[in-house]
Amino acid sequence: MLGAVAAVSMSSAAIAQDLRGAGGASPAHPSTYMYERFGEYLAEESGGAMSLTKIGPEVVSLLQVPDALESELIAVGNLLPLFFPADFPRTNVAGDMALMGRDSHAMALGMTEYAINCEPCQAEFANKGMVFLGAGASDVYLLITTSPVRTADDLQGLRLRSGGAPFSRWAENFGATPVSIAVGEQFEGMNQGTIDGTMSSIVDMLSFRLVDVARYVTEIPLGTYHVTSNFTFNQSTWAGLSEEQRATVVRAANRANPTLTDRWGFQLPEAARNAVAEAGLEVITPDDSLLEASNDFSASDTESRVAADSLAGEFAALVEKWTAIVAEIGDDPAALSERAYEEIWANVDLTSYGL
Repeated sequence: MLGAVAAVSMSSAAIAQDLRGAGGASPAHPSTYMYERFGEYLAEESGGAMSLTKIGPEVVSLLQVPDALESELIAVGNLLPLFFPADFPRTNVAGDMALMGRDSHAMALGMTEYAINCEPCQAEFANKGMVFLGAGASDVYLLITTSPVRTADDLQGLRLRSGGAPFSRWAENFGATPVSIAVGEQFEGMNQGTIDGTMSSIVDMLSFRLVDVARYVTEIPLGTYHVTSNFTFNQSTWAGLSEEQRATVVRAANRANPTLTDRWGFQLPEAARNAVAEAGLEVITPDDSLLEASNDFSASDTESRVAADSLAGEFAALVEKWTAIVAEIGDDPAALSERAYEEIWANVDLTSYGL
């Protein structure tokens, strides 16, 4: 009996010291950058007592993260709840608010505070044996097309790839046809002419080589992708950590979360815009009437979501809160992580959180 107890204790210690984690995407993806930072921060925060072994996407892809967590192949993984709508309906309420996204850090931090304090969201994670430790966000989506979009009339009849319901509503409002295809199929769709463009991140110019098939970029703010669970822990692993170890993991995750947004929302977009310029693509500022109509629709869409669901209202209020904070302290990931700890994690009881 004592031998069995000792074996369990040794196993728990080994798990605590070396956590297997999966970012779920290719080396060029911002989640890989984030997991590299997480590994560094975990070692720093634990004084070298804890480390991260990264598992590549050839073993655990984004779609395989839930199964890998459940089987304990990994202790922590990058989960995208929007990929699994049936499992995370209340968490994904925030995703239906995509059109309000104008500040990447505010959307990410609003999402983090929302999911941590949303009881139905926490129940969804618990039901899957998972623990949520923060979110990140993309840059603000725009239009990447094969024909110019300068006015609302130019949108009529265009077939635009949509990454979700909010973007589909936007397209339909302006007479375009939303097309639901996987992000990896954008290139072929535009190349073959089955779609006329995409509502997407400028980073897709590089990530999916759209720079080789697109001809125009229209600078019209469409919203963000922000419903992420960057460091989703297997609940059994989390329960096996001491309170001190959980605090260490939280500090490391909290430092790494804004690095995803910094990479996805700022660093990579700059590189993508440089590639756009080098390729000679035309960057269009749409006319004032289209910008005004687009912003008006985004505002009314947000208001309708808030009116229909109290959780949407809670998320919107948190985005407003974090928009003001980001305006106050700026976009520096380190400063934002410090503020996030003060505003969010300092109020979380790690003896019970996630259990």
